[in-house]
Amino acid sequence: MQRTLIIAGVLAAAALIILANSFFIVPVERQAIVLRFGQAQYVVNSDTSQGKAGLYLKAPFVENVITYDRRNLGFDLEPKEIIAADQQRLIVDAIARWRIKDPLQFFRSAQTEDNGRSQLQTYMTSTLQGELGKVNQPDIISGQRVSVMQRIRTELQINMQQFGVEIVDVRIRQADLPKENSDRVYERMKSQLRQKVNQYQAEGEQIFKTKVGEADKEVAVILGDARKLSERTRGEGDAERNKIYAAAYNRDAEFFSFYRSLIAYETAIKAGTPMVLSPDSDFFRYFGDQSGRR
Repeated sequence: MQRTLIIAGVLAAAALIILANSFFIVPVERQAIVLRFGQAQYVVNSDTSQGKAGLYLKAPFVENVITYDRRNLGFDLEPKEIIAADQQRLIVDAIARWRIKDPLQFFRSAQTEDNGRSQLQTYMTSTLQGELGKVNQPDIISGQRVSVMQRIRTELQINMQQFGVEIVDVRIRQADLPKENSDRVYERMKSQLRQKVNQYQAEGEQIFKTKVGEADKEVAVILGDARKLSERTRGEGDAERNKIYAAAYNRDAEFFSFYRSLIAYETAIKAGTPMVLSPDSDFFRYFGDQSGRR
């Protein structure tokens, strides 16, 4: 009886092992290749396969399954020194987005995802050096960066096609000068900026002097015109005054003389001003008699 139980237990365990090796699950984010004695038989959940994610049956112990990620994968290339077409050195930091489009081709060429990344690094480095070596430094930094990245992606896709890989995107995150170069460039830029500052200051000083000279000339002209107008107006006023005085004198000479004396008194005699004059002087003749008789 005990022997029968042992045999039954062994058979049950063997059945469970066989059953466990007869099924496999393919998640939505993975794609699988079923191998029989190391030879690929069919693909599950890839772009070209009919089978989608789910539970599948395979021959136990004869067939095994390997899976690859079917999502877009990121690759960050270590900063590399690149020599541009104008022989300027740059430290370039680039990234790529890639995916395994044909798992069978990828299996035959790279076997594992780590090997695929290693191949991508090699080809991406050589492609960067080749494409950036055709472009001058300013265009890499700013001017033509978008078109340069597009050319790099196209060239990298051609090289990685043999691995069943699709290059989704390539980006140059940074393209900087080496420190020794950047210091020299910054000093040259500072020198150029100082020259421009000095030039602008000299031009500004010249413009200032020109404007001040023009303003002074215009002020002199305006003041000259004003003086001429003032003198002419004063002359006209004096002539009119003399004309009025003459008319008044001709009309009543005695009153005009009296009026002129009053104005003289008001002008000459101020409050608190001591004066020593003879009462018989002509200046005070209207003080004793309004007719001016002595």
